Amino acid sequence: MTQVYGKVALIGLGLIASSMFWAMKRGGVAGTVAGYARSEATRDTARRIGLCDEVCDSAEEAVADADLIVLATPVGAMGAVMQAIAPHLKPGATVIDVGSVKQTIIDEVTPYVPEGVHFVGTHPMAGTEHSGPESGFATLFDGRWCLIVPVDDSDAVAQVETYWKALGADTERMDPEHHDLVCAVVSHIPHLIAYTMVGVADDLRRVSDQEVIKFSAAGFRDFTRIAASDPTMWRDVFLTNKDATIEMLGRFTEELFALQRAIRTGDGEQLHAYFTRTRAIRRSILEAGQDTDKPDFGRVKVDR
Repeated sequence: MTQVYGKVALIGLGLIASSMFWAMKRGGVAGTVAGYARSEATRDTARRIGLCDEVCDSAEEAVADADLIVLATPVGAMGAVMQAIAPHLKPGATVIDVGSVKQTIIDEVTPYVPEGVHFVGTHPMAGTEHSGPESGFATLFDGRWCLIVPVDDSDAVAQVETYWKALGADTERMDPEHHDLVCAVVSHIPHLIAYTMVGVADDLRRVSDQEVIKFSAAGFRDFTRIAASDPTMWRDVFLTNKDATIEMLGRFTEELFALQRAIRTGDGEQLHAYFTRTRAIRRSILEAGQDTDKPDFGRVKVDR
């Protein structure tokens, strides 16, 4: 694999950043990789497991002479991080983020991007319920989509696309408003529903003798997997993608009321038609290679 960037700086060392490092090492995508995390414990862990060629004690140190800077912090912190590192970026450098929302990030980050430095929004549509520097693995992005959200049409955008493809991802460009709407449907609302369903089950466990947790079936376990995702990250996602989330949540509520009415009135025909339509969507996801019907989501233990 051809090297895409000389030096890459990872700001934040959780699941996505650590997976990016292992994927870069697998493919020789970067000459050297520096990393920084706010937590000293995270930095110590990164050094212990060999995550990054150099783990720095400040973001400013990590970005020095970097060709690509990756903002992999919670969404709510990205503006402040960008403001802090801006004076230390070299001319011609490119900054990307890996956040799950885009319009808010663009609004909060781009005012601090220095002249001569490029910013490109990116969103790898990949992840697990695990977090932290030890959760990453090289194959996380293989065959998954990375959405590219440019703020201009500079050559930096094409180089960022090349970079993500070198990590194993497929890429597609989107404008920020459409990105946030699409992600509300396919990611944000499902997580909100999962958090809610697990919370309801936990309430039932506390106030009744029903052993909801002990006898959870596969469907509920799927909810718990999603609901185990990083709470700080998802708090920021919902607070920064309010409009699209509330719009899609309203549509979901309307659909739920319609199903509730069908159940109450015994309308089996409507229920069967609805379930048949949604089953077809699941099959199309499998056919597109975006999931597997194998047990445990097809997961196997992977080596970095």
